[in-house]
Amino acid sequence: MRWQTLYEGRWIFAALALLAIVASFFSMWLTLLMVGLILYTFAFFRDPERTSPSDPDSVVAAADGIVADIVEIEETEVMKSTMKRVGIFLSVFDVHTNRAPLDGRIIYREHREGLCLDARSLDCSEKNESMTWAFENPRATLVVKQLTGAIARRIVGWSKVGDELRKGERFGMIRFGSRTEVYLPLEATILVKIGDRVSGGSTIIARLP
Repeated sequence: MRWQTLYEGRWIFAALALLAIVASFFSMWLTLLMVGLILYTFAFFRDPERTSPSDPDSVVAAADGIVADIVEIEETEVMKSTMKRVGIFLSVFDVHTNRAPLDGRIIYREHREGLCLDARSLDCSEKNESMTWAFENPRATLVVKQLTGAIARRIVGWSKVGDELRKGERFGMIRFGSRTEVYLPLEATILVKIGDRVSGGSTIIARLP
């Protein structure tokens, strides 16, 4: 459990603790419900350590969750070219920390206002609030997009342009259910399929040429 990650939920913890105290004057069952919600919130903000593969050709998942789609699509914000996209859906039970998919320097970070459609919607990538990142090294430039969902309403970025990150290093998180997308060069070999469960920072999702 990292304090930086827990800190993002400080107001949620405070509100639930206050409600639990108030509930204790009225109902034991309501108090237990509040305590249960506090325990769930601690579980949501868990942030386990991960071991990333050292192979420089490997690209790891940028988030925990289920692979929702794998497509070739025009990336219009950074590379402005056709790329392979691996979309990962994060449920409210997944770890929501985002991690660098490869060793590299952050060359782009941009927040965009938008809607909060269900993260499983086909339109969410274009319409939802998002934060786009680009990671560059001599081998490739990868784009990662954090997207809000119907429940997730806050995107957090801990890193900034110019930071050098190691593969699997944390750069941000999304609070509650959401979606994370990784855009790769067309020459990259995708090693996962739709429906696979991946772990951010450790599951290899692709290999660079």
